[in-house]
Amino acid sequence: MSNESPDYFTHPLGEWLKGTGPDHDVVISTRVRLARNIKGFPFTGRADLKQRGDLLRIANEALHRVHLEKSVVTLDLQALSETERDILVERHLISRELAGAEGPRGVTFGRGEMLSIMVNEEDHLRLQWIKSGFDVDRAFSAIRRIDLALEKVLPFATSEQYGYLTACPTNVGTGMRISVMVHLPALTLLDHVEKVFKAAQRMNHAVRGLYGEGTRAFGDMYQLSNQATLGRSEEEIVSNVKAIVPQVLEYERRMRGELYTEKREFVEDKVLRSLALLRSARRLSVQEMMSHLSMVRLGVDLKIITDVTMNTVNRLFVTGQPSHLQREARATLGPTEREARRAELVRSQLATGTN
Repeated sequence: MSNESPDYFTHPLGEWLKGTGPDHDVVISTRVRLARNIKGFPFTGRADLKQRGDLLRIANEALHRVHLEKSVVTLDLQALSETERDILVERHLISRELAGAEGPRGVTFGRGEMLSIMVNEEDHLRLQWIKSGFDVDRAFSAIRRIDLALEKVLPFATSEQYGYLTACPTNVGTGMRISVMVHLPALTLLDHVEKVFKAAQRMNHAVRGLYGEGTRAFGDMYQLSNQATLGRSEEEIVSNVKAIVPQVLEYERRMRGELYTEKREFVEDKVLRSLALLRSARRLSVQEMMSHLSMVRLGVDLKIITDVTMNTVNRLFVTGQPSHLQREARATLGPTEREARRAELVRSQLATGTN
């Protein structure tokens, strides 16, 4: 394990953006996250700077002792710039809360960016594994292996009655959240997304925006995740997600089929207008880019567009974000400069014959 410089930011994006996993026409990624705390320390929100420093040191020492992956990166978030921390958020390696926090905190992640372990977020440790497509079993198996290895070298705070103890009562028990990022352009176009929200709530699941709780659903992308962890086993949570998500996928696919069958000209017009705009625009806001990429992604799935890959679209969702643009430019860019850079990036990636 190495404490590397931020040069890692030039490395390829994570495996979860490949667009090749199961059900990748609708599902961008599957994330399984575990919340863990170390016995004998107050929760992060109540710990002082010395205690948080001790927690970071203890956690990093433990991560050195267990087998994570062949090559992992450990970063001290205090040593990074705001832009570099925001890049980690844009890649879904850390939360916005951890990026904006103060004091000792860090992250360790694998080269494929499937594994990520946040230290001193709301809980002492947040372990996550992200897979491309709808792949709950493999993501759960991978992060469970890491969890068991860490439990051998760290005294996790537990209760015989409640299970794993966490800072937020909603995470007590297994401490596990499964989040499936889905692309729902047809349900959005037909104003059926609210039905999905209500159905998910009835089944103790929540639908959130692109970066989790309290964020917006840019590009018709939503995160569907379990809410209850107490009184349920990990296997039960996995089983529930595997029962609920396919219903959402079937609903979206059915609406795509009906839209394209009954309103083919309308759909093709929206898709091809979006592609034409992205291939010619000289300025693009994040919202514009995400909205039009959503239509392009739909067009790729419906075979309206044949010279752009799902992988290219998925990656633009990330590389077109503000901090990635600033890192690439190696300069602080104003809003207008970012819009021009974003448009240039999108044009180059979607140019005919480059995919």
